Amino acid sequence: MIDFSQQLQTPAPPTMVVLISGSGSNLQALIDATASGFIPGRIAAVISNQPDALGLQRAQQAGIATQVIAHRAYARREDFDQALIQAIEAYQPTLVVLAGFMRILTPVFVTHYLGRLVNIHPSLLPALRGLHTHERALAEGLSVHGCSVHFVNQELDGGPVIMQARVPVLPDDTPQTLAARVLIQEHRLYPAVVRLFCQGRLQLKANTVWLDQQRLDQPLDLACVAL
Repeated sequence: MIDFSQQLQTPAPPTMVVLISGSGSNLQALIDATASGFIPGRIAAVISNQPDALGLQRAQQAGIATQVIAHRAYARREDFDQALIQAIEAYQPTLVVLAGFMRILTPVFVTHYLGRLVNIHPSLLPALRGLHTHERALAEGLSVHGCSVHFVNQELDGGPVIMQARVPVLPDDTPQTLAARVLIQEHRLYPAVVRLFCQGRLQLKANTVWLDQQRLDQPLDLACVAL
């Protein structure tokens, strides 16, 4: 008799390694989305370059493996990134997620994970790359602000944008109030993108985003995406 049970095993779900440096609020959104089944995958590990990152506690409370690789222990950025690659590879992830990871990654690291490395940024890229985006949005008098998830390439905050969420800039906004409204959208946006990737629907081809085997000419808008 042929035993079909071993031939028809369910494929293992996609796995993620999340890199953090701070409080990990976007990490928590991803933890909740995987726990609920919204993201059809699992977070295998959370790695931080900061030993006191609150996000490590979030991961531990969820039963997720954690590791600290302190960048200050390495004289060269390249050595830190090699140690980071070695730690990540122990989990063989489908996707590496940057969730408030405050390090500029070397070309070697980015190339190693190209097409499997995503980041969230608090602006409507390509506008306002870099830091202090909420202050700059107000200083420039923008009427609309938001956040973006993009594939990471060797250009800082310059990788192809996958999806964005928009928020209005209100007349009485401060950097703090604007940041708070954007963060609410970040917590919706990141799980939405990671869900699409884990479903096998997202790809990076020739520095362009493809969804369901079709090239995207512009980023998806979270408000218009049926998930």
